[in-house]
Amino acid sequence: MDKTKVLIVDDSALVRQVLTHILESDDSIEIVGTASDPYIARQKIKELDPDVLTLDVEMPRMDGVTFLENLMRLRPMPVVMVSSLTEKGADITLRALETGAVDFVAKPKIDVQHGLMDYADLLIEKVKTAAGVGVRQLERRVTPPADVPPRLSADAVVSAGGGKKHFRTTDRVIAIGASTGGTEAIREVLTNMPPDAPGIVISQHIPASFSKPFAERVDLASPMHVKEAEDGDRIQPGHAYIAPGDRHLLVRRHGARYQIQLSDGPAVNRHRPSVDVMFRTVAQNVGPNAIGAILTGMGNDGAQGLKEMQDAGAPTIAQNEATCVVWGMPREAVALGAADQVLPLGEVANALVDHVRKMKV
Repeated sequence: MDKTKVLIVDDSALVRQVLTHILESDDSIEIVGTASDPYIARQKIKELDPDVLTLDVEMPRMDGVTFLENLMRLRPMPVVMVSSLTEKGADITLRALETGAVDFVAKPKIDVQHGLMDYADLLIEKVKTAAGVGVRQLERRVTPPADVPPRLSADAVVSAGGGKKHFRTTDRVIAIGASTGGTEAIREVLTNMPPDAPGIVISQHIPASFSKPFAERVDLASPMHVKEAEDGDRIQPGHAYIAPGDRHLLVRRHGARYQIQLSDGPAVNRHRPSVDVMFRTVAQNVGPNAIGAILTGMGNDGAQGLKEMQDAGAPTIAQNEATCVVWGMPREAVALGAADQVLPLGEVANALVDHVRKMKV
């Protein structure tokens, strides 16, 4: 079997060494070269023809986003950004994801060597996933840097069953989950939603330092008001609430209204926030007054929760394979029979609006 050829681009010799050590520990990956800046990288891409590039977000002589823009225009290829967990690093990385990067991995601010080693399995998984992304899919693109905890189910945070009796109301809640490629998929959906759409809750696999900048960037592009969710937020029409990185977003009934509760419970499906956790609470507390959508992402988080929403009477949507950066989470939902519709990303917003119109009190 042919190995995945990787070129590492980072101005730090230590980081290049550590990334090489981590990635070469997997028999299916071959490091064909390293580069200390984009100009050297440009030449090595021509000479070595790598399958995947790892790219530092802050680079000398040319910033990472400018290099990525040139790369995607002249020689599109899968790129995994190596990002610093700072406000500046978050902004640059989000711009890179908009430009065409497939995913990113966190570069710790201190003790870089040991910090990167902690993410070894995650880095290998992301690079291998990126290698499977076709050039046509590079127009859309996050998953969080995280330790690899036990693969718990939503039971670790919210017990199955126990939902309240559902009454048809005029209040609707749209719940959206995503992972790899999700920042741009979410942006596209929210950009095409009307300003008076029902309240939308979103769980996207993203680290704590990225969720607020992400919400702020999407807010500028969407007719809806988009914000990082806060504990106790009332879910209102015309508003979208993005789960803070490293906290689960739960939807609770508060009198006749719906409200957000944030949880520091254990990671579920190795993620916090977990889509399964959010979808389960929507199924239990909103039921047929909700609509669920699962977008591009790696793994299976959200599939079971979407099925629970469907069983509770909520219409459900999965993004189709052709428009996903990674058809993992939607594929698992489709395999479970949890998706009433499987749609291209460009049709998801209209479908959500159509379902709202069809709902009757």
